[in-house]
Order: sequence, then structure tokens, then C-alpha cells
Amino acid sequence: MKRNRLAILKIFWISFWAFVATFVLFIPMTAAALLSSTGNLAFSISRMWAFFMLRVTRVNPVIRNREKIEKDRSYIIISNHQSEYDILALVTTLGIQFRWIIKKELLKVPLFGYALYAARNVFIDRSNPTQAIKSIHEGMDRLPEGVSVMFFAEGTRSPDGRIQPFKKGGFVMAMEKGLPILPVSVNGSRRVMPKKSLVFTPGPIEVVVGDPMETTGYSRENLQGLMDDVRAIITANYNPDYPLSPEA
Repeated sequence: MKRNRLAILKIFWISFWAFVATFVLFIPMTAAALLSSTGNLAFSISRMWAFFMLRVTRVNPVIRNREKIEKDRSYIIISNHQSEYDILALVTTLGIQFRWIIKKELLKVPLFGYALYAARNVFIDRSNPTQAIKSIHEGMDRLPEGVSVMFFAEGTRSPDGRIQPFKKGGFVMAMEKGLPILPVSVNGSRRVMPKKSLVFTPGPIEVVVGDPMETTGYSRENLQGLMDDVRAIITANYNPDYPLSPEA
């Protein structure tokens, strides 16, 4: 009974502060998205939202190997996906401008949908793979110079903590646009908040940046090889027991 009460309190706490942060920052972020020609200011304001939510839930993200990221270079960022907190950790630690792959249904939300579009996020139709690739192409063409795109290659959050098979969309885009892939592993976020839960547990999250991979030399014929190489880097840096050591 005590555990249930604590869970309810945590759900109320995170929901209340998410509403407050959204209410306070919605107008500035929407205005920034509508008025900025790049969407960079809106992304920077979204970082404030993420920092705030991390603070009120006492979650502390740390990053390893950030020096591997070239600040003014565009990447296709490929990451594993364990929790909603992956988003907060990545936004606040990578230190670069990037945009999200977002389902097209959000475009229908009045004002907010257009603000997401104006901020240069990339919208896709997940029910139509051919149209999804086309939409990603169109979204990539709208990106400002030096801005990256984030792909959760598993397509959704892992239900059990294991890294799921990767989808090919981000890899195809990297090859066709000639962009390097930045492999990123997120550790510990599932302990903070597992899939299908709003009950959070304060603690650390680790973001590990792998060596960037150039996509020149890869083609449709060896696409699977590229996917396997990137997945191997992400898996090597993934610790499902974090913050414990792999040997613990």
C-alpha cells in the first residue's frame, strides 16, 4: 500500500511539473520556432525544458566521449531507446543542434504542430515506409547547415532492456546524403523510467558517444553491413546494469 501511494505521488509530481514547464515555455518556444529561420532557438529552449524536468526528478545525465563530436558537422545520430528519459538525456548532453523524427499526426495539433514544423523537425508517416523515406528526404533538405538528425533505430522503446533489431531508415538516409553516423548508447534510463510507466526513480543516466562512422563506400548492397557495424558499436558501449559495472 505504501509503495502504491509513493507511485501515485511520483506520477502526480512529474505530471505537475511537466505541465508547469510546458505552460511557461510553450509561448517562447512556439514564437522562436515561428520567427527563427533555422529552428535553432526553439531547440535551445527545449533544452531548458529538459534540464528542468531532470532537476525536479533528480535525474543526472552524464556523457562520455563528447570530444568525438565535431561541433559544426551534421550527423545522422543513431541511438538505442529504453525510456522517455533518453530524450531528456540526449538533448542536454550532446551539446549540438539536432532535430527529431516525428510522426506526422502531430502536424494536426493547432499551432504546436506548425511550430514543430517551423523548428525544422522531420515528419514521417510510419504506416507507409515508401512515403516515410520521401518525407525524411524532404525534412533533411530543410535542415540548416551543421544540424544533425536523431534516429532511434529500434523504432520504439525496448520492452525488456535488450537492444532490438534496427530499422534501416536512418542508415539509408546517411548513405544517400553522404553524412557520417554518430553511434550513441544510453545507459540507465530504463531504471529511471521503464516503458509504459510514469513512475520515475531518481538516479544517473550515462550517454556514451561511439566513434563516428563515415558512410562513403557503403551502398544498398552492403547496407546490412553498415547497420551491423553501427549496432556493434552501440551494443559494445551499452551496459544494461548501469550504474553498476559490467562485471558487478
